[in-house]
Amino acid sequence: MTGPLAGIRVLDLSRLLPGPFLTMALADMGADVVKIEDPQVGDYMRMLPPQSGGMGGRFLAVNRNKRSLVLDLKSEAGREALLRMAARADVVVESFRPGVLDRLGIGYDALRAKNRGIVLGSISGYGQTGPYRDRAGHDLNYTALSGVLAMGGAQGGAPAVPGVQVADLAGGALWGATTILAALVGRQGTGEGRHLDISMTEGALSLLAAELASGAAAGRAPTRGQETLNGGLASYDIYETADGRYLAVAALEPKFWFAFNQAIGRQPHASDLDPDPAVQARVRAEVQDILRGRDRDAWAAVFDGVDCCCEPVLEPEEVPSHPLFVERGVFAPPAAGGIPQLRTPAGGGQASPAPGHGEHSAEVLAEYGFSEAEIHELAGGGSAS
Repeated sequence: MTGPLAGIRVLDLSRLLPGPFLTMALADMGADVVKIEDPQVGDYMRMLPPQSGGMGGRFLAVNRNKRSLVLDLKSEAGREALLRMAARADVVVESFRPGVLDRLGIGYDALRAKNRGIVLGSISGYGQTGPYRDRAGHDLNYTALSGVLAMGGAQGGAPAVPGVQVADLAGGALWGATTILAALVGRQGTGEGRHLDISMTEGALSLLAAELASGAAAGRAPTRGQETLNGGLASYDIYETADGRYLAVAALEPKFWFAFNQAIGRQPHASDLDPDPAVQARVRAEVQDILRGRDRDAWAAVFDGVDCCCEPVLEPEEVPSHPLFVERGVFAPPAAGGIPQLRTPAGGGQASPAPGHGEHSAEVLAEYGFSEAEIHELAGGGSAS
């Protein structure tokens, strides 16, 4: 692998989505990521439907550029092997419930005893401490408790289920990657690693910072459907077109709002920008009536030459063929089974497909200094393959 993280060794003990997405970003930037899996099933997401080529589609999407090593961390031999590897590694990522690594004897103190520079990123729902430390949860729970869930949906209606996993991916994976990179930079001056407590709930809550401050300035609590950026303004909203598809209008600034109205044939007024709910409801209804007069793509053609912050709402299957993403090469050649591979802002694309369960065990152990006899012993004992 090449990239800014070339030479950084990552041991990935995580499963499902947040941890693997995090380590995919590190791998895309050049880190050598070894995915350590249990001997039975490995990462559960391997088996989750829908599958392609015997592996789950989501697994194939977020585990590229990694190698798979099978170790039984419930066995003494497996735990000792991990600690030996940690002596040569830079980062360990895990997403077990808080306290599991310590109970196994491979927590931060044990890792640091082998390598004072090790960075341990622990992803959990509610944090390594506190009253919810041992509580089970999923993305919808984390966004609910953080207040993020309450910000999406129509005014006066129920909160809307987010279309993607906000707490898992933004709250956990991306904040996790950011703090790991910061810890690696800090280590250069001190030689000391860190144990990072990455709470997906708190990571999601951080996304509310601007809205909480705005609400405090306004003297009221923010909520769904009535804020500047979640449906309170006609100039920042989603509109249906004649064919039942949609346009996203984000003409917040007056110059964009006037250009948008001129493009659709509506006479704009300065009063359109009055935040009074009654005014906004009237303006929204007028704009909606006009936009229902043409299909989405006909409107998109109109707006193509107008600088007014209006774009078509693309369905996921339309995205790969859009000229923006084609020209910028966002989609790499598909992985096994035709699974699309997205180039993220971290770079990369697909250098190697998601690994088979334990595919690289012998190779990885040899690189980490294990002898042929030790590799054979681990394999024979069911701790490696």
